[in-house]
Amino acid sequence: MHRLALVLALFSTPAAAQVASLTGTDGQNALGKVPCATSPGEAMRTCNAEMRRRDDGSSTLAVAMGNGEVRNIYFTDGIPDSTNSAAKITYENRGDVMVIFVDPGEVYEIPKVALARQ
Repeated sequence: MHRLALVLALFSTPAAAQVASLTGTDGQNALGKVPCATSPGEAMRTCNAEMRRRDDGSSTLAVAMGNGEVRNIYFTDGIPDSTNSAAKITYENRGDVMVIFVDPGEVYEIPKVALARQ
C-alpha cells in the first residue's frame, strides 16, 4: 500500500509534469490545455496541447483531439497558416484570444500571449 502511495506522489510532482508529452510531440516545450471542439457540432471542451517554438519565429501547436489523433497547427510569426490536415484553416481575433477554425468543424481557442515570440 505504501509503495502505491509513493508511486502516485512521484507522478504528481512538477518534475514528472515537465516530462509529460502528447503522442507525436517532443515534450520539450510548453504543455497545457486549450478550449477545443474537434468535430462538427461538438460543444467546446478542454484538450491537452503543446506549443513548440522554433528560432525562426515559427511554431507548432499540437492538440490531442481525444480520439488518439493529434492536430498540428503551424504558425509563422504568430499567424496560423496550415495544419497537418488538408482542410481549410481560418482564424479570427476575439480580444486576447485567437480562435482557429479547421473545416469542417474543428475550433481551437489560443491565448494570444501564448503565440508571442519569446
